[in-house]
Amino acid sequence: MIVDRLRTSKVDAIKVNSIGYASALFIGDLQEFLPELYALAVQREISRFSGSEGDLSAYPIFSAPIPHLQPDGNPLMSVTNTIPEIHVGTVRILAISSSSSFHVGYLRYTNAQSRVKNIRERLTALAPK
Repeated sequence: MIVDRLRTSKVDAIKVNSIGYASALFIGDLQEFLPELYALAVQREISRFSGSEGDLSAYPIFSAPIPHLQPDGNPLMSVTNTIPEIHVGTVRILAISSSSSFHVGYLRYTNAQSRVKNIRERLTALAPK
């Protein structure tokens, strides 16, 4: 992509309650953003630890290839920024999390990846109260 000139990013106000794992808030120009998050969440009714928790190689979700779409041909694009600034008023964000971003400005390339395995172990032998 050919960009004749970059713009100035102006933001009046941003209120963000939380920015979590592998996430970011950007104001301005950025060439690349490549966040990755690998998470194993284990929830048990009774806390017990076997010592083997955290071995991500035991779960195929963390090593499976991610399919990528290939563009047809090589499209050409030319951008002319007739207004020299990006102006944003007020933005309120509850949360930015798990390989994501909020960005005001130019971003050339992003490739975000979030892989989460949730495990819930419940006790089945106990009679309900």
